[in-house]
Amino acid sequence: MLSPKFSVLLAVVPLVAGHGYVQQLTVDGTSYSGWIPEVDPYLSPEPERIVRKIPGNGPVTDLSLIDVQCNGYTDGSFSTAPAPIFAPIAAGGDVAFNWTTWPDTHKGPIITYMAKAPSDITAWEPGTDAVWFKIDEAGLEDGVWAAPDGLAATNSVYTVTIPEALAPGQYIIRHEIIALHSAYEYPGAQVYPSCAQVEVTGSGTGTPTDLVAFPGAYDGDTPGIVFDVYNSNSTYTIPGPAVWSG
Repeated sequence: MLSPKFSVLLAVVPLVAGHGYVQQLTVDGTSYSGWIPEVDPYLSPEPERIVRKIPGNGPVTDLSLIDVQCNGYTDGSFSTAPAPIFAPIAAGGDVAFNWTTWPDTHKGPIITYMAKAPSDITAWEPGTDAVWFKIDEAGLEDGVWAAPDGLAATNSVYTVTIPEALAPGQYIIRHEIIALHSAYEYPGAQVYPSCAQVEVTGSGTGTPTDLVAFPGAYDGDTPGIVFDVYNSNSTYTIPGPAVWSG
């Protein structure tokens, strides 16, 4: 049975063939467009999004690069460029990530992290600091992969709950799919990260301590990064730290 993390949501922008990215988010019931790389850079003025810019629908394979953090860019240069706005969400609320159509061959886990901004999130770049904690993950369960199987059953939507115990503040949500179809050696795993900016409200006091950096959390020796998806279909170790739920 599919996890309730996968929920049905109708897309509001055309689906794009090829690899993939988050094209829309619903945050606490309010819909926001993702950064649409085929459209948004060519609009004047550029639209204001809660999602940090991406250069296209392709992956990151060199896990030592800053690109693995958010796959973002500024003026053609890769970096973790802040977005100009953010979305409010109550701790315990849901964020639904609507992906473009995911290729059947790109099997792998879906993982979500958060990082708390020390001040204004619209000006914050985490760099290589260990600030990221994991709030959700789904991999291989009873022969069913989170991607593409779970996404295919829910109109390409994956839903994440913000931990109810999380302390208020401004956060980046880093949501990714890791495609394993070429991961039999390193580099081979394809990381598709997307970063959205939110402001969490509520009375929580939780402060996670199992923090990782991007780059740094994954390398060629990390379990789940090198994996033969064609011959190892019974168990899979999801990369990264344990999920923090508060």
